[in-house]
Amino acid sequence: MSRKYLYYIAAAFWGIPGLVITVKGIRAYLTMPSQKLWWLMLISAFVLLSFFMMFRKIVDKYSARITSLPATTNFWNTFPLRGWILIVCMSCLGMALKFMPFIPADFTASFYSGLGPMLIFAACRFISNGK
Repeated sequence: MSRKYLYYIAAAFWGIPGLVITVKGIRAYLTMPSQKLWWLMLISAFVLLSFFMMFRKIVDKYSARITSLPATTNFWNTFPLRGWILIVCMSCLGMALKFMPFIPADFTASFYSGLGPMLIFAACRFISNGK
């Protein structure tokens, strides 16, 4: 598999969950009373900024890894073992949160509305780095 496809694989592993999480966050926002919105949007902005700083570094690190790989390689080499473990653990945690009834909608709205767009941003960076 060529390096170009590895970038697309990385983008899919980050972007698809980002779309799902963003939709869930927006749906949670739609159920919030209007007097809480300014506070939740402030929390979402903080979450967005935090994940922007974190994901930007991670995407740059993984993009450098993909660039250093041979011209054709196995798709398992897209991420190091630590990266695959991160993806699996975060996916499992995200699915587990869905089944926890004690997680308030406020948390879902603010956290998911910050995390989802940043995962999509990371996917877009992988695509742009692969061109």
